[in-house]
Amino acid sequence: MANSIDYTKDYTDIIDRVYQKAATSSVLNSGRRMVRAGRNAKEVMIPKISVTGLGDYTRNVGYKTGATTYEFETKTFNYDRGIRLMADVMDVEEAGVLDCFVEAGSELQRSQVAPEADAFTYAQIASHEGVTVKEEDLSSAKAVDVLGLLRDVTSTMDEAQVSTGSRILFITPTLKGTLDDYAIANTTRSNRVMERFSRVVEVSQVRFYTAIDLLSGDSDQFGYAKAATGKNINFMVVEKSAVIKFDKHVASRVFSPDELESLDSYMMKYRKYGIVELFDNKLAGVHVSAATA
Repeated sequence: MANSIDYTKDYTDIIDRVYQKAATSSVLNSGRRMVRAGRNAKEVMIPKISVTGLGDYTRNVGYKTGATTYEFETKTFNYDRGIRLMADVMDVEEAGVLDCFVEAGSELQRSQVAPEADAFTYAQIASHEGVTVKEEDLSSAKAVDVLGLLRDVTSTMDEAQVSTGSRILFITPTLKGTLDDYAIANTTRSNRVMERFSRVVEVSQVRFYTAIDLLSGDSDQFGYAKAATGKNINFMVVEKSAVIKFDKHVASRVFSPDELESLDSYMMKYRKYGIVELFDNKLAGVHVSAATA
């Protein structure tokens, strides 16, 4: 059969598209230009800039002299996960190596990588030091209750001068449905608070926890699970620039049986190494509402 490098080039693009479609937290991805390498491979340096305010201009003296502070905040990469998938050579011959690993890779992204990436992102944000998680029982809440809570959040952020241009509301489909039904049935009632968000993203509850455990893969325990201390998130408001989120290294490759010494199989390896963090000086742009214990 043909060398696996050619197959890898073909199916990796498809896998990337599947991930972007399946993941809800990809809207928070940061640009690589905002970071620089740290002192070691585990660190990344994020620029922070501040300037002094204005002073009086006088005709004799002219301008007052202020200062610009440009420094870097060091953050540590906190996500390093991977897996290898095996496929017997006879199964691959019957399905075709390209079809087999396109399907397997797509399923990996859709059912495992994307949900875990989302769950990790939201849990990291919710558990970040300085982020207050407000416990609220919304299990039987009416739309006016949810709208009232959202208005409180947006008003607080508005007063703190948090930009609305990239303010994102992440919310469960159940609560979003409640708001949608209300808007249709009450066309004369105000729901303009929704205009305070640049976009609204629905997140399934199974990805939306304040804390998760990343399972090691030992004893056939893979993926992630809600942590014992974790709570269901009702909704989360995040101003995008408050988040540091990007992948430093994503590797995916298919190996042929000729490259494996002990197995008559094809093997696909996948690894994802990245970071999800918050700027400590932008925590006003984050709010989390979680269910009561």
